[in-house]
Amino acid sequence: MPQEFSMKTIARIHSDFPEKFGVPRQSGLVESLEALVVFEPEYRNPAALRGLEGFSHLWLLWVFDRAVREGWSPTVRPPRLGGNARLGVFATRSPFRPNPVALSAVALAGIEETEAWGTALRVRGADLADGTPILDIKPYLPYADCRPEASGGFAAVPAGETLEVVFPPELLERVPPERREPLRAVLALDPRPRYQEDPERVYGFGFAGLEVRFSVEGRTLRVREIEGRA
Repeated sequence: MPQEFSMKTIARIHSDFPEKFGVPRQSGLVESLEALVVFEPEYRNPAALRGLEGFSHLWLLWVFDRAVREGWSPTVRPPRLGGNARLGVFATRSPFRPNPVALSAVALAGIEETEAWGTALRVRGADLADGTPILDIKPYLPYADCRPEASGGFAAVPAGETLEVVFPPELLERVPPERREPLRAVLALDPRPRYQEDPERVYGFGFAGLEVRFSVEGRTLRVREIEGRA
């Protein structure tokens, strides 16, 4: 019998990415990226976090709210395969799913008391755009969640950094010091759609209140412009 379930947003993430373009394609690829998990007013109860400080990592269950579509397709084109091959949607982590939910493992950097939002979680390595709704938070259990013997299919090896980033010093100075290495790492991962290889095209995305524009030729990414100030 078909069933439907309603869920509540318990928190939202505050990250450096206003849109999904530029966000790392998986969690943990850029550990230096920090974000804040801010609970919705109904769930701002410190008692709900009692004992969480004993865990180094968390699972975030969240919604692909920027990729919701009507209907679904049984096959998708994974970016890791260059967008040239189709695989079953349940064999991928594509956001275009019957239920647009995702799971990310992040490092817990701290539990903070904030004036505006009460108790919040400082996390590292998140792959969520700013404002993304979070449905649940669970502790990461090394003995249960880490399986060294597991096979990773077409994504067995992390994509890692693939580009050399050329960042002119005068542009780098426009980026706050604590954001420079995270931004460099994000760019080195190649945020372009996998099927685009035009060296003349200039891409852009928001990061920490800045607009970052770049182009790519071969394996070299050149930062062309930084606008705004974080």
